[in-house]
Amino acid sequence: MTTADIDNINVASFDPMPTPLEIIERLPLTVAAAESVRAGRQALRAILDRQDPRFFVVVGPCSIHDPVAGMDYARRLKALADEVGDTLLLVMRVYFEKPRTTTGWKGFINDPDMDDSFRIDRGIEEARRFLLAVAELGLPVGTEALDPISPQYIGDLITWTAIGARTTESQTHRELSSGLSTPVGFKNGTNGDVGIAVNAIVSASRPHSFLGINEQGRSSIVRTRGNRYGHLVLRGGDGRPNYDTVSVQIATEALAKAKLPANIVVDCSHANSHKKPELQPKVLADVVNQVRLGNQSIVGAMIESNLVAGNQPIPDDPAKLIYGCSVTDACVDWETTEKALREAAVLLRDVLPARL
Repeated sequence: MTTADIDNINVASFDPMPTPLEIIERLPLTVAAAESVRAGRQALRAILDRQDPRFFVVVGPCSIHDPVAGMDYARRLKALADEVGDTLLLVMRVYFEKPRTTTGWKGFINDPDMDDSFRIDRGIEEARRFLLAVAELGLPVGTEALDPISPQYIGDLITWTAIGARTTESQTHRELSSGLSTPVGFKNGTNGDVGIAVNAIVSASRPHSFLGINEQGRSSIVRTRGNRYGHLVLRGGDGRPNYDTVSVQIATEALAKAKLPANIVVDCSHANSHKKPELQPKVLADVVNQVRLGNQSIVGAMIESNLVAGNQPIPDDPAKLIYGCSVTDACVDWETTEKALREAAVLLRDVLPARL
């Protein structure tokens, strides 16, 4: 019996993907990369467990679209990470998947050529290649988990994971987070609701069973143990910031009420900077000042940063792209980033050890 009139009527085609194992075998984890990931995760867990007094900062491009410029940024960040490493743990922001409110470029994995050819098979392989190169520098990497299948291809190279404001309320992403091997930061909702993220942290800390794939690409029941390293990321909402002392205190109390550790990260971009990238260093400075004045719950920050300030539309001719400039959210430039992080390290150096 034919079912062409009722089954997959809006699907144009099914194009085969290489399995996670096939991609991993092409680009295997090296000893140096594995040690980098292992050390980064251990350091983050120690910070969240309050066994390491350092402050962590997830910093880097809003999204990766040019691996050459991305590696240029990674090398600069690695040098800075070594310089401030006694006080700050720098994690490079490497986002390959971008949630869209309506339409737009969905990121390097989805459309690596930025021409609507959607070579996801090539995007996932090139994403792994890039992550492997960054890890081999000895630099930990943070990314956003958007597609529930992607972690099987690249998860072994990730140190820190974010769940975005649009997906924090999603059951799929809460279940996914419960099985991730990294600490996971849950952002408050786009309307500023912290309760959504608190509920997500609780949910992800519990075991779950859900439909997924294994390394062989076979549909599987994924059974998780739960992830106890979920934490809250404040990113503002509805055009209003929420990194001020009152908002942070309210968030701290919400975590305590849910019997969760008081671990808060402040995202210096989005509504916290009114989507004006030049305000991000001021947000970071305010957060640093709160820590200096005795705040115990803020353990990290996020900054959208690139080689060149601002952002650019995607041109029809890729050769016209400005090197090192974002094609998604606007970023601060490298010089501004370097200055802000050095200043933060100086101001926090003598304060953080007292938090243990």
